[in-house]
Amino acid sequence: MTTTTEQSPAPGPKFQVLPNLPWIIAGLAAMPTILRLGQQVWSREFGAHGPIVLATGAWILWRRLPYMKAEAEKSYFALTVVASLASLAIYVFGRAYDFISLETAGLYGFFIAALYDRFGFRPLLRNWFPLIYLALLLPIPGWALDQFTAPLKLLVSWLAATLVEPLGIPILREGVTMTVGPYQLLVEDACSGLNSLIGLIAITLFYIYLLRDAGWRYSLFLVCLIVPVAIVANVLRIITLILLTYFFGDAVGQGFLHVTAGLFLFALALGLMFAIDSVASKFFNIAEKRPA
Repeated sequence: MTTTTEQSPAPGPKFQVLPNLPWIIAGLAAMPTILRLGQQVWSREFGAHGPIVLATGAWILWRRLPYMKAEAEKSYFALTVVASLASLAIYVFGRAYDFISLETAGLYGFFIAALYDRFGFRPLLRNWFPLIYLALLLPIPGWALDQFTAPLKLLVSWLAATLVEPLGIPILREGVTMTVGPYQLLVEDACSGLNSLIGLIAITLFYIYLLRDAGWRYSLFLVCLIVPVAIVANVLRIITLILLTYFFGDAVGQGFLHVTAGLFLFALALGLMFAIDSVASKFFNIAEKRPA
């Protein structure tokens, strides 16, 4: 008769406060910032992509964690401290003076410092995509938003008026204000292309990662094409609203169809990006396989 001794299962790893202190601080600091983002940024059209980017970015990062752990290397404690203190200073300043852009940037910097402390520099460099993707959560400062949307509004207004005029519709443009028959239309920030631009960048990057798993050169190529695609989509949106307003009145052009036109043309721009990808990927792969 043989006897076997039943071994008790090995105790699981204990949660240690000091090694996980950066994550504890980041988690506590993130909760009020996420609430402020939801109230001040994500509830507006130009920041509507925020919750999607946060959820999908966290999922992508979670998928990359095993690879980062396998490639983990030594990090320098002094560099972690400097980066963490600098990020916390930016976070506190933005929080104290109600600068949501600086507050979010400080939190993001502290998050990167915590990842560096855990895995080292090279694993972060090799797994760069989720870090760049999550950077789309950083709100654009108001002054930068105004500087960027001003030329875009002028561009799409000029293109829309130029394309509509040959149709025989009486239209007069002065800057971003267009007089169409008895109606006056103002091209606002929502029609400038910036809102579609940020959303398209987020969805296109996620599409590239999920289905293509392409390198950074091809990813950069598609991202550069997002700018003209977003401009074209918003020019078509403005033309649609001009036609609706001229033929059916201001109530129709600025009512439900105003939002519907925006959603439809955003879907059109997204479909155009997918079509460009399906064609460009073949030529890109051929070019990559050719010897230098």
